[in-house]
Amino acid sequence: MSRPAPRGALWALLAGNFVIGTGVMVVPGTLNEISVSLSVAVATAGQLITAAAIVMCLGAPLLAAVVAGWDRRQLLALTLLWYATGHAICALMPSFGALLPVRMLTVIAPAIFTPQAAACAGLLVPPEHRGRAVTFVFLGWSMASVLGLPIGALIGGHLGWRMAFIAIAMLSVVSAASIWLTLPTGIRPAALTAAAWSRVLRSPVLMGIVSVTALQGSGQFVLFSYFGPILKQSFGADANTLSLMWALFGAFGLIGNMVVSRYIDRIGAGRMVLLTSSLIALSLFVWPFASTLAWLAVVIVPWGLGCFATNSAQQARLVGLAPALAPGSVALNSSGIYIGQAVGAGLGGWLLANDAAPWMSRVGLALLLVAIGLSVAIDRSRRPA
Repeated sequence: MSRPAPRGALWALLAGNFVIGTGVMVVPGTLNEISVSLSVAVATAGQLITAAAIVMCLGAPLLAAVVAGWDRRQLLALTLLWYATGHAICALMPSFGALLPVRMLTVIAPAIFTPQAAACAGLLVPPEHRGRAVTFVFLGWSMASVLGLPIGALIGGHLGWRMAFIAIAMLSVVSAASIWLTLPTGIRPAALTAAAWSRVLRSPVLMGIVSVTALQGSGQFVLFSYFGPILKQSFGADANTLSLMWALFGAFGLIGNMVVSRYIDRIGAGRMVLLTSSLIALSLFVWPFASTLAWLAVVIVPWGLGCFATNSAQQARLVGLAPALAPGSVALNSSGIYIGQAVGAGLGGWLLANDAAPWMSRVGLALLLVAIGLSVAIDRSRRPA
C-alpha cells in the first residue's frame, strides 16, 4: 500500500481533535438543558464534568502503555467509533444515574486519541517539521472552542442536549472514516520507557510545572464549568446569547494560541506562562464587577486570550527544559489539565449547591494566584546565582 500525502492525514487528525474537543466541551455547553431534562440540580449535572475529567486524567498515561503496540490507523479510527457509540448511547439515557457511567466510558476516547494523534503526526513528516505538524493537529482543540462548543450549545438550547450528543456521534463516524482513508498503515510510535517515567516523576522542576497546570485548571474550572447556568441565572442569557458568548471566548482563545506560538521563542516559555496566567487572573478579579452581559463580554476577553494559550506555553516549557523526557512530561501535563478540571468542577459545584456562587470567581482567582506564585518560584530557582 502506498503512503498517502501527509497533509491529508494531518487534516484528518486535526478534524479528529476537533470532534474530540467538541465532545468533551458539550457538557458545559448544554449544562442547563441536561439539568432541566434529567430533573437534577445544575451542581449535580456538573459532576459529569468532574467524573469525565478523572477518567481522562487517569486514562491518558495508563492507556498509553496499553495501546503502545497498536497500528495507529486502526487505533484512532476505532477510538472515534467508540466515541460515536458512547455519545449515541448517552443520548438515550433516561436519568442522570444512567448517564453518568456511560459518559465516563465514552471519554476513554479523548484519553487515547489526543496524545496518540500527536505522536502519530510526528511520524508522518520529516523530523524538522514535527513541531509544526503536532501544533497543526492540536489546532483542532482550539477550533472546537471557537466552533464546536457554541454550535453544540446552540443545538442543545433549541433542540435539546440529546440532539447535541447525536450530532457529535455523527461527526465521530465521519471523522473515523477520514482517519481510515488517509492514514497509512504500520505507524507504531515507540512506547515510553519506565526509566523515562521515573526521571520525570523524580524531577522537582518538571513536576512543579505539572502542578502549575493543575492549579491553573482548577482555578478556571471553578467558574468555567458553570458558565452557562450562571449567565442564565444572573443575566437572563438565552441559548443564542450563550452560544455567542462561547464563540467570543473561543475566538479569543484561538487568537491567544496563535500569538503564543509566534512569540514564545522570543519571550521565553516561563514568561509566557506568567503573562497568560495573569490574563486569566485579571478576568476572574474583574468578574464580580460585571453588571451587564455587554460588560461581561469585555471581561472574558483576557480569559479567552490566556485560557488555551497557557496550556500550549506549559507544554513548550516542558519540552524546552527536558526534550528527552518530553513524552512523559507532556503526558503528565495532560493529566494535570484534567485533574484541574475535576477539582475545579467539583469545587464549583459545591459552592453553587451551597448558595455561594459569588465566591466562585474569588476561589478561582486564589487558585490562579497560587499557580502564578509557584510558576515564578520555579523560574527563579533555575536562574544562576
